[in-house]
Amino acid sequence: MNLDHNSGARVRPEVREAVADLLGRDLANPSSAHAAGRRARDAIESARDEVAALVNARPAEVVFTSGGTEANNLAVLGSLGAGDHVVSTAIEHASVLEAIERARECGARSTLVRPASDGAIAAADVAAALDGATRVVSVGWANGEIGNVQPIADIAGSVRARAAELGSRPLVHSDAVQAAGVVEVDFVRSGADLLTLSGHKLGALTGVGALVVRSGTALRPIMLGGPHERERRAGTENVVGIASFGVAARLASAEREERARRARRLRDRLWAGLAAAAAPVVRLGREDGLPTTLAIAFPGARGDALVLALDLAGIAASTGAACAAGAAEPSHVVRALGCSPEVAAGALRLSLGRDVGEDDVERAVAIVAAAVARARSERRARGLSDAA
Repeated sequence: MNLDHNSGARVRPEVREAVADLLGRDLANPSSAHAAGRRARDAIESARDEVAALVNARPAEVVFTSGGTEANNLAVLGSLGAGDHVVSTAIEHASVLEAIERARECGARSTLVRPASDGAIAAADVAAALDGATRVVSVGWANGEIGNVQPIADIAGSVRARAAELGSRPLVHSDAVQAAGVVEVDFVRSGADLLTLSGHKLGALTGVGALVVRSGTALRPIMLGGPHERERRAGTENVVGIASFGVAARLASAEREERARRARRLRDRLWAGLAAAAAPVVRLGREDGLPTTLAIAFPGARGDALVLALDLAGIAASTGAACAAGAAEPSHVVRALGCSPEVAAGALRLSLGRDVGEDDVERAVAIVAAAVARARSERRARGLSDAA
């Protein structure tokens, strides 16, 4: 049973069929002028239309990348120079935070806004962090570890108002990798200038993503060597991956509302079951977050040990973002919430996808509760503290 969908969704059957059909065609380099090249270009542009429609953007604003990590790197490093200032938060994805650190090494400055204890980011706090040299503000639309959905439109509005007082015009970037296809993501209404997306979160192939760049936004490419993607990202496009992204985006757009209703019902049943069967349980993040995500902590058990125990029982789960898998310490997101060591050590993320049903939830409650009880008993027998 897969309860780790935030790390990546299973490739959709419709995507597999589309990819098989595409691989059966005579395709060439999409920059070539002959017929085979034009067929490849047509596949890319069709996908561009579908990805743009998913988030209410213009097709010309969609820049295809190798994934969300590259898109976040492009948004940050393609916008900053020596002496520039960037404002972000302490709970961003590592691809944002490490890009900011690289920019700092090259002479930029940064300010990281800390969340409230429930993971909320206040628009006023973000705006207050600006100064006259702020060039980029990067706040994730939804956090893939604790599920919080941030008020991006409010944040963008507050940033613009404060920037007007300072006489500056910073770019607003949002990592919407976990949000797109799950909650409504409207690029136009958000007020953002840059938006990050990833294909494999929607059931596309791995290795494809996009950065949506508002028309007229200045951005330096970080991949050099050609005029591809309107000179935003050099390199021959991943035709098959991009096509798979288009199919997945179209399906995600059509199914989003029903998927959210179904996932919220299952997530709430999962929470109620675990709260009753595995107490004490601490819920991390806000209840009104992603309907697909339940972030919880079991004091007296270690999250990493629970992941291993659940894997042996046939359940895929995680302690946080897949990019931090295997880390012995709680993730930077959980630590930023100010949790006690006991709570942070017992953090576990369960995320739902299309293939999880009500029977799966009941089975998961029983298996997780048993694993937690066993882990707590073993630790008490060894005389270990909850944080050890």
